Amino acid sequence: MSDSNAEQVRNAVREHYGKVAEADAPGCAPGCCGAGPASSLRLGYSEADLASVPAGADLGLGCGNPQAIADLRPGQTVIDLGSGAGFDCFLAARRVAPGGQVIGVDMTPAMVTKARDNARKAGIAGVEFRLGEIEHLPVADATADVILSNCVINLVPDKKAAFREAWRALKPGGRLAISDVVALAPLPDALQQQVAALTGCISGASAVDELRGALSEAGFAAIRIDVKPESREFIRDWMPGSGAEDYIASAAVEASKPEAQACCGANCCAS
Repeated sequence: MSDSNAEQVRNAVREHYGKVAEADAPGCAPGCCGAGPASSLRLGYSEADLASVPAGADLGLGCGNPQAIADLRPGQTVIDLGSGAGFDCFLAARRVAPGGQVIGVDMTPAMVTKARDNARKAGIAGVEFRLGEIEHLPVADATADVILSNCVINLVPDKKAAFREAWRALKPGGRLAISDVVALAPLPDALQQQVAALTGCISGASAVDELRGALSEAGFAAIRIDVKPESREFIRDWMPGSGAEDYIASAAVEASKPEAQACCGANCCAS
């Protein structure tokens, strides 16, 4: 993808989700990755999860529940890629307390503002939100124990850069816990070209082998991609009548950054 096309993609996604953030009654019109606040129960979140976050944090955006595979523990540092209004960040903050930290990164200014307002109003400590692109994370090297993301990597024009940045931001031994969509078959041209298909997490989906290859190239190990056939039930609602559910599915993606190698004297041992 050329630089100009990549920027067009970013602008389309930023504009679309900015409107979602600014809506008086947040929710997703057709073409959005999600179906509104009530849909989070269909993605694997519990009533207790929904009740524990500030009002306005759950926009129903996503295609799964990365918390279910994150295995978060007290004291850990977590980064959420594409943090939106803060839903997954607030859930993670509860799990890493006491002593933990959660950093949400989103490229949409309206989403960052909304998330910060939600945190302030609810008095939630240990969480912060930063404006930035996933391909250029505003965090230092080896910051996080766990990186979460919910249906965002598919929206990124340069997925290899996103995974390289995730690898950089993780501590040795750190983990990726991602819910995203994967391509089951090539999209018809008519569906591929729709902006709604792009902002709705459809046309940017990668095939499983392509996704696994990008993760491996970035340096990740213990890669596991678990496709969820049952996801076609809610994907059908993203673009009704399009048949998108025949071409993509939700998947749970796990991978780890290998532990640092031991060193022999002044030089690291060869692998």
